[in-house]
Amino acid sequence: MSLKKGCRVVLKDCLDVKENEKVLVLTDDVKFDIGQALYEEAKEMGAEAILLVMKARKVSGEEPPVPVAKAMAEADVVICPTAASLTHTNARINAVKQGARVATMPGITEAMFSEGAITADYNEVEKLTREITELLSKAENAKIVKDGFALTMSLHGRKGLASTGVYKQSGSSGNLPSGEAYIAPLEGTANGETVIDGSMVGVGKLTEPLHATISEGKLVKLEGKDADKLQILFDNEQNASVGELGIGTNKNALLCGIILEDEKVYGTVHIAFGTNTSFGGVNKANCHLDGIILKPDLYLDDRQIIKQGVFVNRK
Repeated sequence: MSLKKGCRVVLKDCLDVKENEKVLVLTDDVKFDIGQALYEEAKEMGAEAILLVMKARKVSGEEPPVPVAKAMAEADVVICPTAASLTHTNARINAVKQGARVATMPGITEAMFSEGAITADYNEVEKLTREITELLSKAENAKIVKDGFALTMSLHGRKGLASTGVYKQSGSSGNLPSGEAYIAPLEGTANGETVIDGSMVGVGKLTEPLHATISEGKLVKLEGKDADKLQILFDNEQNASVGELGIGTNKNALLCGIILEDEKVYGTVHIAFGTNTSFGGVNKANCHLDGIILKPDLYLDDRQIIKQGVFVNRK
């Protein structure tokens, strides 16, 4: 699949871009080539295409400049191939409230347009993602078991969200490539320990596991080879807060060290620290950093949903 064809999949199959729609491609200096390719393809499709380039954000979850946020709110479709994630920003939230269809693509690479998660059957991805999302919404509690360690958290009163990769309705949004069911656990309720052994935002693909100790919803200790690269998590209580529980549902996704694809890997679980205000939580931090757990056991209430990275008891 060429870069051009991948752009067409994103614009047509996933976002259903129509002639004369205002399509804003928001990129940065790091991902400019991909942004430009999407912009050119949108023009060819007859859209009112706009290419906006900003300085790369320092961390995922950092807000874009005010003029950029305003432009996002005035577009019909917003596509964000950027180095750091804009998914959990107020700018993205507001654009969706104004009716925009928004696809965020943090860390996207040209290779992703020809292999991996972007090549999935999105009808299949959507079906599984919605099934798991419904289970998250119904559950009161979640438990992740990995290498003899257990991490529990309350989901009481929170609703699961489905990142299906299909964003054709006004006010819909999510990542591309996609395939993830996720939820904001109740703040202050996560307790226990877990092993993050796939990848971690701020590090990339892990060569050695990170051992996380969590108490009353906050990360209190992080041990492992690359723990020193994640000091931002200890800068304040908001950054240290467990903000997300996510489940990967894309069979084509490959663990590559780029969180955009890694968190979609089939049968993985990820937890994130930091901001969760964009999907039902109340914690606003300076970051949103995800860590991937490979081949976990996952329980929703007392029902096992994932066993060693394989979905079970889906019905």
